[in-house]
Amino acid sequence: MKTKLNILQILPSLESGGVERGTLEIAKFLVEQGHNSYVISSGGRLVNKLKDDGSNHENMNIGKKSIFTLFIIPRLIKFIKKNKIHIVHVRSRLPAWIAYFAIFFILRNKPHFVTTVHGYNSPSLYSKVMTKGDIVIVVSNFIKNHIINTYKVDPNKVKLIYRGVPVTLQKLNTSKFNIWKRKFEKEFTQFKNNKVLTISARISKTKGIDVFIDLINNLINYDKNIHGLIVGEAKSKSYLKYLEKKINKLNLKNRISIIGYRSDIYNIIQYSEMTFCLSSLPEPFGRGVIESIKIGTPVIGFHSGGSGEQLKKIFPIGLVKENDFNKLLQKTKNFLENRPMVKDTTIFTLEEMQKKTMKIYEDLNRKN
Repeated sequence: MKTKLNILQILPSLESGGVERGTLEIAKFLVEQGHNSYVISSGGRLVNKLKDDGSNHENMNIGKKSIFTLFIIPRLIKFIKKNKIHIVHVRSRLPAWIAYFAIFFILRNKPHFVTTVHGYNSPSLYSKVMTKGDIVIVVSNFIKNHIINTYKVDPNKVKLIYRGVPVTLQKLNTSKFNIWKRKFEKEFTQFKNNKVLTISARISKTKGIDVFIDLINNLINYDKNIHGLIVGEAKSKSYLKYLEKKINKLNLKNRISIIGYRSDIYNIIQYSEMTFCLSSLPEPFGRGVIESIKIGTPVIGFHSGGSGEQLKKIFPIGLVKENDFNKLLQKTKNFLENRPMVKDTTIFTLEEMQKKTMKIYEDLNRKN
C-alpha cells in the first residue's frame, strides 16, 4: 500500500514567476496522487489557485530579509511537527536557511530536506544553503555544473529535473483563442493588425528588456507594423520608470506596450509573431523558451545559460550569440521575412517534471 506523504514546499511569496508556477504544479500533482500538500509563503495572487487545487497554505513572511525572520524558526518547527511533515522542499535561499535550522532543532522524526536551485547565485556562504539538501534538484545542466564546481557537492545527490509545460499546450483551442483574441484586441487596440513581438519576464535590469526596446527601435523603419510587447511584473518601480522614459525619448510610445503581469500568457505567446529571451545574465532554465515552442511560436534567445541549453536541444535556429546586437537584429528580420516552422517537442513536459519530483520524495521517505 502506498504511503500517504505530507509534503511541505516553502518559498518567499506566491505572486508570479516560474518558481511560483512550478510550486503550484507540484502541489496539484501531489493532491492528485493522494498526498497532503502544504505550502508556506508570505501570500500573493496565486494562493487562491493553490487552495482551489487542494493544497493547504500557511502564511509566513519567510522571505523577508530581516533579523526578525529568525523568529519564524520555532513556528516552523511547530508546523512541521503538527502536520507530521515527511519532506520539506525549499526553492529560495532565506527560506532554505530558516528550514535548515528548523529541521536541525527537530530531534525525532526529522523530515527530509530537499532543495531546488532555480537561479545562478553568486558564490557565497549564504547561497551554499541551497546545496545542503539531502537531494539537490537542479533545473539545467548549466546550474548542475555551477553548483558541483563551485561548492564541491557530491554529484550523486544532485538530480537534474528540467522544468516542464503541459503536453496539451501545443496550439490552444482555436475557438476559445479567437474569443480571447477579440477581448484582448478590444482591451489593447494598438495590437490589432500589427506584428506583435513579445518579451515576457519580470521587469528587472538583467532580463534584457532594455535590449528589446533597442531592437524594436531598429525595426520600426524596417516594418511599420511592428509592435513590441513587454509582459511581466516590475521588480523595481524605478527601473520601470527608466524604461518608460526611454520609450518616450525614442518616440516609441505607440510602438511598445508594457502591460504588467498577465495570467493569460499562453494566449499572448500564441498571439505573438515571435518571443524573446535576452537576459544579460545566464538564465538558469528558460521556461519561456519551452512555452513558446510547445505553443508553436518562434523564439529567439542568447546562446548562454539554461535558455541557450533548451534552444540548442529543441530550436537551435533561434540561437544568437549573447550581446551580439547586430546578429539579433538580423535574426529577427529573417524570422519576420520567413517565419520558421516550429516543431513540437516530447521533452520538457510538465508530466515528466512532476513524476521525477514525486519519485525523489518517495525514495527519500523509504530511507526512514
